[in-house]
Amino acid sequence: MTDTLFDRIGGKDAVNAAVDLFYDKVLADSRINMFFDGVDMPRQRAHQKAFLTFAFGGAPNYEGKSMREAHAHLDLNEDHFTAVAENLQNTLAELGVAEDLIGEVMTIAASTHDDVLNL
Repeated sequence: MTDTLFDRIGGKDAVNAAVDLFYDKVLADSRINMFFDGVDMPRQRAHQKAFLTFAFGGAPNYEGKSMREAHAHLDLNEDHFTAVAENLQNTLAELGVAEDLIGEVMTIAASTHDDVLNL
């Protein structure tokens, strides 16, 4: 049995650190930070931690909204998606995550493209 991406990336502590640093970067990024005006960020961070734990194989299910539903009310475009992806990749690199694991994470992120942009 192989370890899940969740295990290989460092488990709960690693996901928590990544989400926290990621949102610090997102909130400082003028390309996308306006989408978080008025958002309850502790709640947002908790949702993201739960989602990534699931997406990386660390939980059997996820109780939150689908990607499409969660982003449907936003007027997101390709530039916004790219900005988020860049911040995610930079976060993982800054935390010293191995390149092959970053590649796996970015593949998962890319798989959400059409749902996030409601295409």
